[in-house]
Amino acid sequence: MDNKVVATLARAFLLCGWRAVRFNFRGVGDSTGAWDEGRGEIDDVLAVVAALCGTERSLALAGFSFGAFVASHAATVLRPTRLVLVGPATANFEVAPVPADTLVIHGETDDVVPLRATLDWARPQSLPIVVVPGVGHFFHGHLPLLRSLVVRHLSTPGG
Repeated sequence: MDNKVVATLARAFLLCGWRAVRFNFRGVGDSTGAWDEGRGEIDDVLAVVAALCGTERSLALAGFSFGAFVASHAATVLRPTRLVLVGPATANFEVAPVPADTLVIHGETDDVVPLRATLDWARPQSLPIVVVPGVGHFFHGHLPLLRSLVVRHLSTPGG
């Protein structure tokens, strides 16, 4: 929740007029429960959306790393208007296929999730990936660029 990439994503959504909610998955920080290898964490997203959005139709989801894996699976149920995945954990988890208008951003020199893994995941979907040259997993020194990529995507009709 307090990760600088997650905070940057939230700021980008706020700049575009979306409401932004950040929360810790079960077992992280002061939250209760224990890590559930993604299953319970997907339930966490669904519960947060149900509690805060109700039947609101305009929903956007974003996730970073493990959170991108979770967001991809939550999106199969929630069908958000917009979906943004940054550094999705494609090397460690089975990230769900996503809609064609999903924005996926990955650092070229990501040492946590190799770019190759994300390209292998995207290839069967013919899904474009925005690759940021010379950038690692945590976008050190490149958060303004990350924010501008997300803002541009959210500000473009239809993604």
